[in-house]
Order: sequence, then C-alpha cells, then structure tokens
Amino acid sequence: MIEEGKTNKSPAQPDRIVDNKENNAVQEFSLRPKTFSEYIGQNEVKKNLAVAIKAAKKREEPLDHILLHGPAGLGKTTLAHIIAKEMGVSIKMTSGPALEKQGDLAAILTNLKENDILFIDEIHRLRPAIEEVLYTAMEDFGIDIIIGQGPSARNVRLNLPRFTLIGATTKVSLLSSPLRDRFGNIFKLAFYNTEDILEIITRTAGLLDYKIEENAAKEIAKSSRQTPRIANRLLKRIRDFAEVKNLSKIDHKIAKEGLASLGIDQIGLDQADRDILTLIIEKFDGGPVGLSAIAAATSEEQSTIEEVYEPYLLKIGYLERTHRGRIATKSAYEHMGFNFTNQTLI
Repeated sequence: MIEEGKTNKSPAQPDRIVDNKENNAVQEFSLRPKTFSEYIGQNEVKKNLAVAIKAAKKREEPLDHILLHGPAGLGKTTLAHIIAKEMGVSIKMTSGPALEKQGDLAAILTNLKENDILFIDEIHRLRPAIEEVLYTAMEDFGIDIIIGQGPSARNVRLNLPRFTLIGATTKVSLLSSPLRDRFGNIFKLAFYNTEDILEIITRTAGLLDYKIEENAAKEIAKSSRQTPRIANRLLKRIRDFAEVKNLSKIDHKIAKEGLASLGIDQIGLDQADRDILTLIIEKFDGGPVGLSAIAAATSEEQSTIEEVYEPYLLKIGYLERTHRGRIATKSAYEHMGFNFTNQTLI
C-alpha cells in the first residue's frame, strides 16, 4: 500500500582517492565496457548471465530479477547497463537512499515499459515500507494503492508491465529474506586478479588516448586494491602528473612518484588505512578491539569503517574479525614496520 515515508539518509563517507566516485559522470561512463566481450574479468558471472539472457530472449520474456553483490567498484552498475543492452531494453536507475517514500518507487514502476530494467543501487538501504511495495511488484507485477479514506477506503491493484529488477549491494546480509528470496539470479562479484586489472588499465589508457609503459601499468595495478574503479581513478590521476611534467607517456618513474604523492603505497593502502592499522597496533596492542572503539578513536562512522576500509584489509589478511573484535595480523605488523609478538593474537 502506498503511503508517505521518512527520509532515509546515511552518514557522509570520506572523500578518498581509492573509492571516491568521479564527479565527471560523462567521462566515467565513457570508460564503461558496453558488451560482455569488452567487460574484463568476472568470467563465471558473465557466462551465467549470457545463458539467462539468451533463454529469456528465446522465450520472449523479461529476465528473472537479478541481485549483484560484492565490494564497491567491481562493476555491478556496468553489468546492469550491459544486461540492458544485450536484452535490447531501457534501464531506469535509482538507489536505495533516494527512495524516501513509497510514492517515489510507485512513480518509477508505473513509468516502466514492458521488459524494461529497473536498477536499484545500494538496495540494502531500502526502507522496509518500500520493500513491501517491491514484494508484489517483483512477484505479481502489480502494486496496491488505497483510494479514499476512513470506512469508505478501498484497496485497488494497479497492474505493472513485466520488468526486471537488478539490485546491487555491498552488504547482501542486510537484505531481508523476503526480498532476497524474490531474486531468481544471485551473483557475487569477486576482487580482480592482477592480470585482469593490468588489462583494464591498458584498455583505459587506450580510451584516454595516452601511452603507458608496461612497468608503469603494473605499478598502478599493484596499488589498485584489486578493484577496476580504483585502477581507473589512479590511472587518471597519474596521467595528470605526467601531463604537468609534459611527458608524452606514463613511465614507471612518474607512476611511482604519482602514487607516492597521492599517499598510496605498493599494495594500495592509503593514509586512512595505515592510520587504522597503526591505531589498532599501538593503542590497542594489536587487538582485539571493537568496531565502536575504532570509530571513536578515528572520528569515523562505524558503517564507514566497515564498508569502506575493512573489506580490502580483510581480503589481504591484514585484519581479522573475531567475536571479541578486530585484530591486526602479523602481516599488518610487518607492513607497518612494527615488531610482532605471538601474544598479540591471544
């Protein structure tokens, strides 16, 4: 039933070179792959999506609803655009925080055409009341509205065109079971390997019409946190350094100088990452320490630490999560230049 809701806002997140979304949306979109053949990596996901698309087109039906989950910057939005192009349909885009009341979602749904795709980014941040509208929309292609007030009020079902919902989330565990169960296809996007990141950097340099040496590309790839979005951001920033120095191409020297100037080390950690690790090691003796304590000591929101900083630190084995809190590992000690003792992890 359609009703008014409250604003769903989240705390602002830090402006970091490793995860900040580019303001120039036009340029960012121009770098996006347009087809599965151009999309590098995530081979199993692409393979299964291609089968689903081919089957849907053969049946002349919309795709089953799709949930894409995984860390930020791995290509979930890009995949949604590719799916729409492969299906030959339009795509409408919104995000969980942008849908503040049920009427916002109803307005979008009623303007969809047959077989269109609705893409909801950060779908785990939808208000429960808005999820209720999605349940019937996804399952029965309809929404319920109330006409009138008081005893004379009546419920009317408004039919919708058959559509495909593509949801993207970095925290699939926060999705309610009823919503998650309504997705026919659920795919997890994994961090990229160095070879794929290197290929992405080479492709992007070509699109930017700027030459790059192989060693320079490898240097940027090592610092990209195994994430395409970050690799492209770093490449564009290093290109800035090269252009300021009137260099016709990005060489290994300017790549290293640029990364150092940006505060990015050889494995992709920036100053904020290093501050968190140093805090855990020095102030909390390596842990375990609770997330709330880390947030208080760094003046960051808990959700920011958990969603922005932790995933990569966990992936490379510099942090461990235990029931008692976060622990800095031996690898973190060594990388940060601290002496490690066995009792640290007791």
